[in-house]
Amino acid sequence: MKFLAKWRVRKPADDNETVYVSEKFGVRSLHIGSDTIQSSMRLARPYDLELSYTRSMVAFLLFNAHPQRMVMIGLGGGSLAKFVYHRMPAVATTVVEVNARVVAVARQYFHVPPDDARFAVVIGDGAQYVAAKRAFADVLMVDGYDAESQVTGLSTRTFYTACAEALTECGVFVVNLWGSDRKFGDYLARIEAAFRGGTLCLPAEKPGNVIVLGFRRHPGDPSWSELAARARELESAYGLEFPRFVQSLRRMNRHDKARLYVDRPQAQQGPLAGTA
Repeated sequence: MKFLAKWRVRKPADDNETVYVSEKFGVRSLHIGSDTIQSSMRLARPYDLELSYTRSMVAFLLFNAHPQRMVMIGLGGGSLAKFVYHRMPAVATTVVEVNARVVAVARQYFHVPPDDARFAVVIGDGAQYVAAKRAFADVLMVDGYDAESQVTGLSTRTFYTACAEALTECGVFVVNLWGSDRKFGDYLARIEAAFRGGTLCLPAEKPGNVIVLGFRRHPGDPSWSELAARARELESAYGLEFPRFVQSLRRMNRHDKARLYVDRPQAQQGPLAGTA
C-alpha cells in the first residue's frame, strides 16, 4: 500500500470490503468499504484517542477503575487497544477481529503492538468467541461495523445476553452505537433486557455516537459528587475529559439533583429524570 500525493489510498469502487487508509492534516484514518471513518490516529500522538467516541468508551472507568481482564470485539485501527496497552499496564487485553486484513493494516500503519504476555489479537467471529465464554472479562468492549452499519451478529438479543454472561461479577459492557441508526431503539431495548445490573447511555461529544454501558451487577446509584470526584482523579491519571462524561450522563439517563439512577429491567423506578 503506497500513499498518494493527495493523501488517500482509495478502494476499488465496487468493493464493499476493502480495507484502506487515508491521511489528511496529520491524521491517518482507517476505512472498510466506504468513506466512513472506522478509526483515526494523529501521527504526532499515535497512542492518544483521536475520536471523541473512543474517548467516551473509556468512561467505564467511572464504574470499574481497576479492571484486570479486557476483551474487545472489533479492532479497527486499534485506538482503544493501544490506549489500554500503553496506559493500563495491569490490564491483559484480547482483541477479536474477523477481518485478517484489518489486523495487518492496523499493525503496519496504526502502531498496534505485536502479541505478548498481556496483549493478543485473535482472528475470528466475535459473537462466537463471546458465546463460548463465561465470566471471563472485567470489561467487554464492542465496536463492530462494516461499510454501512453495525454488524448483524453483534447486535442480536442472543449476542447481548452472551455478553452479559461473559462478564465477571463487577464487569462492564461497553458498546458504540449510532444514535441516528433507525434500529437504535431496538438495539438499546435488547441491551437493557440482557443486562440485569442495569444500563446507562453516554452521548459522545461529536453528535451521532452513543456509548451504552451495561452492568452484570448493579453499580448503585452514585451521587453527582461521587462521580465528580472519580472524574477528577481519572482525568488526572489519563488526561481524558471525564468531567464532561459525567455531565453527558445527565442527557439520556434518569437522574435528579443529587444522583444518577442506573435502571434495571423491571426494577422499581426512582424519581423521574430532570435537570440538576
